[in-house]
Amino acid sequence: MEMFSLSHSTKSLAFPRHHLQKKRHLFPLSPFPFTLVLMAPTESLTLTGQIIRLEPLTLNHAEALAAASASADPALYQWTYVPRGLDEALDYIKTALDWRDAGTAIPFAVVRISDNTVIGTTRFWNIERWDWPSGHPRRDSSYPDVAEIGWTWYAPSAVRTGANAEAKFLMLRHAFETWKSLRISLQTDVRNLRSQAAIERLGCKREGVLRAQKLSPDFVARDSVRYSMLADEWPEAKQRLLQRLKT
Repeated sequence: MEMFSLSHSTKSLAFPRHHLQKKRHLFPLSPFPFTLVLMAPTESLTLTGQIIRLEPLTLNHAEALAAASASADPALYQWTYVPRGLDEALDYIKTALDWRDAGTAIPFAVVRISDNTVIGTTRFWNIERWDWPSGHPRRDSSYPDVAEIGWTWYAPSAVRTGANAEAKFLMLRHAFETWKSLRISLQTDVRNLRSQAAIERLGCKREGVLRAQKLSPDFVARDSVRYSMLADEWPEAKQRLLQRLKT
């Protein structure tokens, strides 16, 4: 029997099709235009485990996030942007909420259940809902078809406690079992071998390297290692994760 629970603080994250916006992308290698349906502003979602709770990130978390980042190890997050101080924490959260309101992200505060302390943050982002043709079985679903997990960092007190593994388990389970998503992606700096090992332990497959993909916190053109997990890979990965979380 699984040890985890899930709750929505409002209704499910489904939206009527008339609330979705369409954006047309023309791919030169494709024989037909591809239409991407942009999600409506995402509703509130809370995911609860044994160690941590993922609750909707709000501006009320700014002071707690600033406190969590104050003790963050610079060596551990030298390739990850971590907001320092209250002003940066506020800007960080405002950006996350803008993405949420655009329907492309669901940001969380990671809260340690034992003492109700905010120990970090993570989010679903790059959320996409595809415009399936009429008659397709996925046509009437308003859940995300694909998404990415990222923008994750933790206070030192949360490192090697199982918090990150449980957070990833809760998010992957929700994506594959509630949303019925097709793929969940993750990426990390090519220099961040620790992060790559952690992603691979989840059961994600390495897809390749996106060269000069973004500006990194140390102001270089970052090469990003891209990983993904598909829906049919989740059952096996789930069992391995459950075994890890029991130890």
